[in-house]
Amino acid sequence: MIEQIEVRLREYGRGFHLITNEVLSAIPQLPETGLLNVFIKHSSAGLSLNENADYTVREDFETVFNKLVPEDDPDYKHTLEGSDDMPAHIKSSLLGASLTIPISNGRLNLGIWQGIYLCEFRNYGGSRSLVLTLYY
Repeated sequence: MIEQIEVRLREYGRGFHLITNEVLSAIPQLPETGLLNVFIKHSSAGLSLNENADYTVREDFETVFNKLVPEDDPDYKHTLEGSDDMPAHIKSSLLGASLTIPISNGRLNLGIWQGIYLCEFRNYGGSRSLVLTLYY
């Protein structure tokens, strides 16, 4: 069986944000076993699974990604939407637009320190839409 839910997240500022609880609250009930695919419908934000306890990890992610893909690079041609736009597209491609997480015993089968991140790469990206697809 396949079930699909579309969720609109509130607007987040630039950075890496834990959204595990928001994803779970959008799903009425997880099946005993299966898979959850989380897909973001945007090209300037991404998704990741990572550290869910220490906030400094998220700050360090922002620092490293900004060093890897700086704003205002003179080689960028796509510049009409602001200095954060082209870097946001590149960062989104580096991380990807979807995650697939196993479901076991009616719960997401995440590691003890893992959480779902919304990776917002725009200064003012607006609200973001997720498609949650349950396979069971």
